[in-house]
Amino acid sequence: MKVQLIRNATMIIEYAGKKILIDPMFSKKGELGRVPFPAKDWNMKRNPLHELPLPIEDIIRDIDFVFLTHLHFDHWDKVAANALPKNVKIFVQDDNDKNKISKLGFTNIEVLSGGSTFEDIKLDRTKAQHGKGFILKIAGSVSGMVLQHPSEKKLYIAADTVWYDEVEKVIIHYKPEVIIVNGGDNRFFIGDQLIMNKEDIRKTQMAAPNAKIIVVHMEGVYHNTLSRKELRKYVKENQIEQNIIIPEDGQEINL
Repeated sequence: MKVQLIRNATMIIEYAGKKILIDPMFSKKGELGRVPFPAKDWNMKRNPLHELPLPIEDIIRDIDFVFLTHLHFDHWDKVAANALPKNVKIFVQDDNDKNKISKLGFTNIEVLSGGSTFEDIKLDRTKAQHGKGFILKIAGSVSGMVLQHPSEKKLYIAADTVWYDEVEKVIIHYKPEVIIVNGGDNRFFIGDQLIMNKEDIRKTQMAAPNAKIIVVHMEGVYHNTLSRKELRKYVKENQIEQNIIIPEDGQEINL
């Protein structure tokens, strides 16, 4: 297995000989502008905060399938929709997302279920909670995914979620050996956190003490409030450096 963070939540995962693209956001630095209710310290910045570390044509070359956890601007954008071939296999979380992607001209879309497959890779949809309190209603629905193959470690992509009982249930049921969490502690000017903060990441590690946990969705958009520097300090203080991987944009991780 190889995981390459591209930027924010966009990743390339090589798994059981297949190349998988997760949540492609390909816009140039600042091209997406601002969204309502920015975080207090980031309200003068424009999304995305950084350029892609690789050319788009290199990112999408030989992609076997795409997984869209949801369709928020920082997980799926017009540039990605225009760049990807219209016949590429795309897994989405529900019929609503399927209809939206279909209207863009894509023809090979499947709603992820508890028994989905791609050739000999088993794919299971997992629940996610995109925030706490009233902000959850604004954020809407999100889904993660567990990948299983006889030749690979079990991989759990938690997606945009805070720590809550369903994340724990996934870990208990599947016993994933690799977990990818979105950990930028995203917040707007109002409301609570939208994705995992450092304490949530610690809870994930405690629930899966033998797993490698890769933290992405950091420093990509202006409402991330947890920096890599701060998280690395927290990880070191809690003596869990062997468990937590915090990649830079473009970095490849062999597992």
